[in-house]
Amino acid sequence: MATSTTGSTLLQPLSNAVRLPVDQVNFVVCQLFALLAAIWFRTYLHSSKTSPFIRHVVATLLGLYLALFCFGWYALHFVIQSGISYYIMIIIGVENMHKYCFVFALGYLTVCQITRVYIFDYGQYSADFSGPMMIITQKITSLAFEIHDGMFRKNEDLTPSQRCLAVRRMPSLLEYLSYNCNFMGILAGPLCSYKDYITFIEGRSYQLQQSEANGKEDTKYEQTDPSPNIAVAQKLLICGLSLLFHMTITKTLPVEYNIDDNFRATASWPVRFFYLYVSLMAARPKYYFAWTLADAINNAAGFGFRGYDKNGVTRWDLISNLRIQQIEFSTSFKMFLDNWNIQTALWLKRVCYERATFSPTIQTFILSAIWHGVYPGYYLTFLTGVLMTLAARAIRNNIRHYFVDSPAVKLCYDIVTWMATQAAISYTVVPFVLLSVKPSFTFYSSCYFCLHIASIVVLLVFPLKRTQKGSKKHESVQPAWPRKLEEESLLQKNHYSTTNNSFSQKQEITCRYQALKQ
Repeated sequence: MATSTTGSTLLQPLSNAVRLPVDQVNFVVCQLFALLAAIWFRTYLHSSKTSPFIRHVVATLLGLYLALFCFGWYALHFVIQSGISYYIMIIIGVENMHKYCFVFALGYLTVCQITRVYIFDYGQYSADFSGPMMIITQKITSLAFEIHDGMFRKNEDLTPSQRCLAVRRMPSLLEYLSYNCNFMGILAGPLCSYKDYITFIEGRSYQLQQSEANGKEDTKYEQTDPSPNIAVAQKLLICGLSLLFHMTITKTLPVEYNIDDNFRATASWPVRFFYLYVSLMAARPKYYFAWTLADAINNAAGFGFRGYDKNGVTRWDLISNLRIQQIEFSTSFKMFLDNWNIQTALWLKRVCYERATFSPTIQTFILSAIWHGVYPGYYLTFLTGVLMTLAARAIRNNIRHYFVDSPAVKLCYDIVTWMATQAAISYTVVPFVLLSVKPSFTFYSSCYFCLHIASIVVLLVFPLKRTQKGSKKHESVQPAWPRKLEEESLLQKNHYSTTNNSFSQKQEITCRYQALKQ
């Protein structure tokens, strides 16, 4: 089935030359343009040289232009979804608007995904307008919950992270559109909190980050404006290597070969599992490329500064979406998920997991599947992921402590768990790549549903830790978003109050440190 583009065909000659769909070429070229625009934005529209109003306007208009170039008039969906959500926020009121915004934004996204998948473009991995809408949906729902927390709920009823993310005044329409549709994140994200974005636009991030690093005000660093150039260069190098790997190696290791009749009939089990691992590993660099480039664009604009490490080295990973080394060397299912699509994991945690009244793990995986799209393979992957997560947690809780005393034994344990984790991850995500029910069940049946059965047996044999009532009721069952990550985020992120005279910078910093102590 030929892939048609909804955006500009200006780059069709380049598309023909590189033998890629024109919409994918549009995406890459627009992201490279956004990178140059980000450098210009940081240099000539720095917060010290121009007003937040101008920065908001320019960021929004550039973002909408890139969306229009890539997706044509389908880019109007971004404005429509954002505009209606803002209207809901205004007319419904802070008590219930988060529910209405959540249902509308996710419903609108789902309708668009159904239309694209089942009417226009089934099975195609070309760039499409529902991709940016997934990020906008995250932003709409996150901000709605943060406003609800900040303007309706009592401060003592909030968790530490909710308290510090809470937004305590309604954003203007321009601020709202700028947050949702700015040129740095319109095409590939990543998600960021509203407070982080407004802090960046208003130019307070560097001063606040230095104050947080010491836990007190430190005026000698107030004018410090650390350069992101080294971080951007490093991330562009990773992008180049990832793109090269994808263009040269990925195509020689198709995931579909795992269900090839001849391969299944002739290959031994070790060979099949080895090919399963390398084919799924080869499928990851395209995500490394897109997410790392998006991170570099934000950094080039001056957004993403996370403070300094203990050696005084700048950290530009405030909104980073992945950690490649930890992904490739994960020794647990949880460790993989902790470092893959990090901002989406935090979104799922904040809007679903920690607010769910029952079965938070299952609810979170279902929301993740709905958000990703309407391909049946997504649901098979996330339902399998529930089993794998629970089984992996049961094994870790019941046997890991036997292997940590001796360094040699611990090393052997890490090697075995790395192999098991890579096999489990690869086995789980095959339907995510194959998309459809029939090929997915062909794969699982050819493996005799071995890991599904093994997971069920593990859950029957090993007890899971019970959740405790009270403030810690979800702590022991949290699937993929650890307290360590959340605490690190609370410590380093540049949250500040958007209330006029409601919260001072010092109070927000104090809030963060109190949160860490709890």
